[in-house]
Order: sequence, then structure tokens, then C-alpha cells
Amino acid sequence: QTLSLALSKPSLSRSHQTLSLQTLSLALSKSSLSPNPLSLSRSLQILSLQTFSPLSSLYFYIYTVFSLQAVYVIALFITSWLLSGSWLAGALTGVWYILNRVDTTRVEFTISLRENWSLPFFALQIAAITCYLRPHLKPIQQKVVLWLMFLATLCFCLTWQFNQFILLVQALIIFTLDCLDLISTEQVTCLYLVQVSSLLSVWLLQFCNSMILGSLALSFIVAALFVKHFQECLKKNVWLFHVDSDMHNLTLLSIFLVCLHVCTSKRCSSRSDEHIFKFIKSKFGLGPTRDFDASLYLCEEAFGLLPLDTFDRLAGTLLAYPYLVTLIVLLVMLALLTLANLCDSSAVGRPPKGRFEERPICMRADVAYNLLHTVFFGLLALSTMRMKYLWTGHMCAFAAYGVCGKELWSLCLNTIHCNTKTKLRLIRYTVPLAILGFLCCKFWPKLMTEVSELREFYDPDTVELMTWISSKTPKKAVFAGSMQLLAGIKLCTGRVLTNHPHYEDRALRERTRQVYQIYARQSPEEVHRILRAAGADFVVMEDSVCYERRHGRGCRLRDLLDLANGHIMDGPGDNDPDLVHASHPRFCESVKTDGPAYTALFSRVFQNKTFHVYKLKRGKKRAKADREPVAMEDKTQ
Repeated sequence: QTLSLALSKPSLSRSHQTLSLQTLSLALSKSSLSPNPLSLSRSLQILSLQTFSPLSSLYFYIYTVFSLQAVYVIALFITSWLLSGSWLAGALTGVWYILNRVDTTRVEFTISLRENWSLPFFALQIAAITCYLRPHLKPIQQKVVLWLMFLATLCFCLTWQFNQFILLVQALIIFTLDCLDLISTEQVTCLYLVQVSSLLSVWLLQFCNSMILGSLALSFIVAALFVKHFQECLKKNVWLFHVDSDMHNLTLLSIFLVCLHVCTSKRCSSRSDEHIFKFIKSKFGLGPTRDFDASLYLCEEAFGLLPLDTFDRLAGTLLAYPYLVTLIVLLVMLALLTLANLCDSSAVGRPPKGRFEERPICMRADVAYNLLHTVFFGLLALSTMRMKYLWTGHMCAFAAYGVCGKELWSLCLNTIHCNTKTKLRLIRYTVPLAILGFLCCKFWPKLMTEVSELREFYDPDTVELMTWISSKTPKKAVFAGSMQLLAGIKLCTGRVLTNHPHYEDRALRERTRQVYQIYARQSPEEVHRILRAAGADFVVMEDSVCYERRHGRGCRLRDLLDLANGHIMDGPGDNDPDLVHASHPRFCESVKTDGPAYTALFSRVFQNKTFHVYKLKRGKKRAKADREPVAMEDKTQ
């Protein structure tokens, strides 16, 4: 009984649980079950591990995610320190990251996200690239940094499904630096090879995932390396021909990229990422779409434009102002540097790549990379709100570099003709210390209040559902429902699912769309056929989905299903002329009426204010044969 109490109440303190185990050991020692004290000790050690395993696994996951966030901050610290040469920049970066955590990370309110695992490795990769592009780096140091860059890129790609699109943006940045002659040919080749090696390693580790080989990022990198190989033959000494040469390179890159991407996609038969391109096409007004998968993204607020109140929050912590000043000044310097490069090319030929230190206007390669990084990913964040987490963290490091770096302050002091080493050092340390003091005085009390708050998750309907599933259904039962709910069922009960929320697989997307017909206007026979084909034993329907009000008309899940099925949507409003009235009522509503057509195929086995669970009725002869293969298939996936 004492052991049952310790197991059933994980909220008990560790001292109480230890006391319970000691009481159990005393009881066992007085019986004939375990007369050997050594055997009893080993049994209790194993029992202790089993006792704390559910709680320990939960805390292990949480601690790992938050530890990775510490790695994220350390990587940003290193990046700003490398750029500015001052540890104060790293401290200012960390403070800004914490104070703007609503916009820099989602780990505080959504722990179980793949991006919480991947973005720390992405920040480590940026730090490694920044170190690799620093001037006067020794060959052995370059090799070590390249290996670190490869490992960080590999971990980033393994832990996030959008890795290929992020690496595509990064490859565009490297290509831009190459066109501006800000990095050497060897550096360009090494950076591209690191990306290619990482993607191919991910392809191998993910059991030859065709989506990797058919990705646009891999095609772009291979095309850029191909163009780079023939770049020396296309160089011209005259400025006009230099421009023509760059345009020729861009044209050749575009043609080779399109051909390579089409060939690899057809060769690999990969259509896993087609919904992303449909989403981009519709988002930028290149044509309307009724595609169910693309509409799911378009209707989510996270994939909309970046809200303007984001800049108000960033300005409230004094982050936006130094960031914008640093961005504008460095963009002007980069434009002037590009013009100087073109003028020098027209006069005396193209200078050696990456050697601009002798010119009046110069920019380090690592600074130029981080400048283009914040520009490219800033544009991505402005277009898609969810991608702001790739931008705002780096924004903290970039703004801290502007406050603590030598370049901008030297430019300001030169403008007022009072640039000395003493004044430069004084202002580089005084300004960041003043900003840190202001931020601590303003936000420290609020931060301590938030840390002292204790919150808990309270959802009795969901808890009741999970408890019922765990106690009243077979362990091999297969459940159908929405992706978010099925993820919770898998984690809490371990039951088999018809579809899980890994949406980057075309077959899984199609299966999800079919299962979602429970919220469409379909006949009970058709829904029963679909669910039986998916191998489902139970189907869970949610009132919050069936009677959804969170989205407006046209973005509710039932509306997306109606449009994909060619049916007129619910409620007042316009409809496309080619839509028709459905011949059947909405299934999730009609099944609750317990009509004869529904009770013949479905029986309600659980109900509360939020969820309705129905068991599929099957023929006795075909039930076992229909169920086992699909269940095994889902377990494999």
C-alpha cells in the first residue's frame, strides 16, 4: 500500500517517496520473499529507477530543452563577442534575448516544438561561420571551425523539418557575398561543401529521405558550385563586361538550378514539399488555391505577416533603435563598398577577393555575412511571422555589435573630428554599461515577479479523455482524430494512431485529409469506409473543431474541407460559382443524433463537454484481417 501511494502520487516530495521505499524494504526484509540483503538492495535500486522513470523522463525532456536554450544564448554571446571584440556585447545580447523572450523564443509557453531543438544548433552554426570568416585565421583553426560548423549544421537539419529552406536562404547569402567579392573562392567552396555534406548526411540518417535529394537548397548549392567552377573563364577586366559577367553567372545559375531541381525531383519522385510551394504561391498572390494542405498554413496566424506590435515590444527594451542604426549604416557602407569594387574593376582590374582592408571604405567578411544574414532573415520574418524566431535572436547579437563595436563608433567620432583611442574605448564601455543599468532598473522587478509565479495546466475534459482511453480501451486500439489531439493521445496513452503530425510526408498529408472528412459533409458509409481503410477502431471528434469560431469564414477547418470537396461553405457570405450543395449533412453534427444510418456503423462509447468518442462497428470475419496490417504500418511510421 505504501508503494502504491508513492507510485500513484508523483507530486509527493522525494523524501516521502524514499521513506515509502524504506518502509517497503523493511516489510520485505521481515518476510521470506527476499532473504538476501544484497539481492534486496539491487531490487530496490531497480524499483527506485522504475518508480521515478515517468517523472524523470518528463523532467529530462524539459531540462534538455531549457539547456539547449542556454546553448542558444551562449552561441549568440560568442557571435556578438567575435564581431565586436568586447564581452560586454555578449552580456548585452543575453539580456536583450531574455527580456524579449516573447519574440525570440517559444520555449516559455510551447516546450514540445522541433524548433526549440534546432535553433540553438543554428545559432552555433552562425557563430562558427562568423569565426571562420574572421581575418588572419590559421589553417588548423579553419579546419576545427569547419568541423564544428558541419556538426552544428547536421544537428540543425536533423531536428527541424524546414531545414532545407533555411539552408537555401543561407546559400543565397553566401552567393551574394561571392558576387560582391567579400569572401575568397576557397571560403565559398568550403561553406557550400559543409552544407552539401550536412544535407547528404541527413538524407542517409533519415533512411534515404527523398525530400532531401529533391530539395531546392541542394539543387541551388550544386548549381552554384558548377557556376563557380567556370567563373574564372567568365571574368572580364572592363567594368561593363564585369556587370555582364555577373549577369551571365546569374542566368547560368538560374538555368542550371531549374534543370537540376526538375531532374532530381522527378528522379526521386519527391512531392513531399509541394504544399510549401503552393503556400508560397498563394501567399504572394500568384494565384488562388483550394488546396487543403496549403490552406491550413495560410489560415494560421503564425504564417501571416509580422504584426506591427512586435516592433513596439522590441523598442520598449531599447533593442530596435541600435539595431536599426547599425543596419542602416552598414547597408550604406556595403553599397559604397560595392560601387568602389566596380569602379576599381573598371580601372585596374578586379582586386583579389576578400582584401578590402587597404581601401578607405572597408568591411570585414564576418560583419558582411551577419549583415546579410539579418537582412535576408528579416525579410523572411516580415513575410511569415513564425520565421521571426530565426531573426530576433540574431537581432540581439547584431544590435549589441553596433553598440560595442569599433567600426560604428569610429565613424561617428571621425565625423565630429575627435577620434582617439581613449575616447573610443571610453564610449565603447560607457554606452553598453548605461544600457545594461537602465534595463536592469526597469525590468528586474517585473522579471522577479514573473519568475515567482507558479502556473499549472488545467483541462479536466482532456484529462478525463486520456484516463478513459488508458483504462477502457485495448492497448493495440487504433485512434483517428485531429493531428493535435492524436499527438496528445500518443504521448499520454501510447495508443496507435491513424495519422501523426509529421506533415512533411505526402502520404501522411493525404491520409490526414481523408481522416478529416469526419468534419466534412459526408455520408456515414463514406466516413466509415475511410476510417476502416485507415485501420481505425475509435474516432475522437472535438466540438471545438466541429463548431469552430476561432477562425473566420473560409478558414475554419470545415470550410477548408468543403472547398476541397467542391461544396458550398456554411454561413452567410459569397461562394465561388462552381461550388455545389452537398448531398449529405455534416458528419460530426449528424452522428450525434443517433440516427439509424449512424448507429448501424458507429456506437458512442465516451462523451463529455468537449470530446465524443465513437467505436467503429465491423464485421466479425474481417475485423482482425483489416486491422492488423494498418496498425503495424502506423507503428512503423
